[in-house]
Amino acid sequence: MHKLIVAAAAALTVLGGAASAQETIKIGYIDPLSGGGASVGEGGLKTFQYLADELNAKGGILGHKVEIVPLDNKTNPQESLVQAQKAVDAGIHYITQGNGSSVGAALEDFVTKNNSRNPGKEVLYFNYAAVDPSMTNEKCSYWHFRWDANSDIKMAALTNYMKGQPSIKKVYLINMDYSFGQSVRSEARKMLGEKRPDIQIVGDELHPMLKVTDFSPYIAKIKASGADTVVTGNWGQDFALLLKAAADAGLKVNWYTYYAGGAGGPTAIKQTGLDHQVFQISEGIPNSGNKAAMDFEKDFRAKTGISVWYPRAVNEMRMFKAAAEKANSIDPVKVAAALEGMKFEVFDGGDGFMRKDDHQFFQPIIISSFGTLGDKAKEPFDEENTGWGWHPVSKIDTDQTMLPTTCNMKRP
Repeated sequence: MHKLIVAAAAALTVLGGAASAQETIKIGYIDPLSGGGASVGEGGLKTFQYLADELNAKGGILGHKVEIVPLDNKTNPQESLVQAQKAVDAGIHYITQGNGSSVGAALEDFVTKNNSRNPGKEVLYFNYAAVDPSMTNEKCSYWHFRWDANSDIKMAALTNYMKGQPSIKKVYLINMDYSFGQSVRSEARKMLGEKRPDIQIVGDELHPMLKVTDFSPYIAKIKASGADTVVTGNWGQDFALLLKAAADAGLKVNWYTYYAGGAGGPTAIKQTGLDHQVFQISEGIPNSGNKAAMDFEKDFRAKTGISVWYPRAVNEMRMFKAAAEKANSIDPVKVAAALEGMKFEVFDGGDGFMRKDDHQFFQPIIISSFGTLGDKAKEPFDEENTGWGWHPVSKIDTDQTMLPTTCNMKRP
């Protein structure tokens, strides 16, 4: 009888282990799937679902299948907290989000409080695009990891490039009225003032986020100001509609942007006729010259119908797998420890690393311009069937992107 009990216990152990190995890793995708940010949110969802499929085709993470769970937050911080709680109640230990730093800040605070109150049920927040610098400075959290360069890092790189453009004399700032947009305007003023004090700021506008349907009054102000250059952090429909109004008004200036490549942006740029006069700062472009990345781009477009807007999301998911393998665990506490300080070859080539001090990822940054493409063999990818695409004009190596942090990390 004793032998039967021992055998039965051993069998249950084996079965339990098999069941554990089959446990699905669910990632709550908390981003807009309705409202003004829906086009961007839907593109992000397609990206993460593709990346989950890529991981699953290679055995998942430590044998666990990866599933993306869509949670519509309507780009609203309060709704995001509701969706985050739904994720926790469903036993989800990983959430990812990117669109809107006001949402990002709310989620960062949520996971910090949740994890302090519920030891053993920790949740990690993987941030792929919410770039308010405070999230890895005074508001930093051990439970938050950011794969996008924060807005100060991007502005430092942009203004370093702009200071070498003598044609820039008068700059107009226009941004969305929330933490990220406010950060873009303040750092643009500060950094341009330090690097090119001769440049005049001839306008500085904040507008409601994802609520403006006609930007023609704003474009009229830009024309009247005599600006030769516009700097904007606008994304989603707030960029596309802004450029559409510029096209309608015949505004011929240079644009320096963060997110011109998002949904509708390339089409709006083409309508302006500004050939290589719209610049974007990003961690990668489709025509990067990196064979593995360009092969990925080709397959991704065939399966999703969009281009790779988020190379950083690729880095995020692949590093998640690498961290779990390093920790030999899918426990979020162990994965977090493995991510700290991790070095990683990024999607478009080059070295990146997750800084332990603040959980900010550092990587090469590319400034590119949008317009007619050159050699088809080297630049095969256009955007939104416009015939125009992204061409690199400057690359900033990882060690040149680093800014100090004020983060005082509280570790578990």
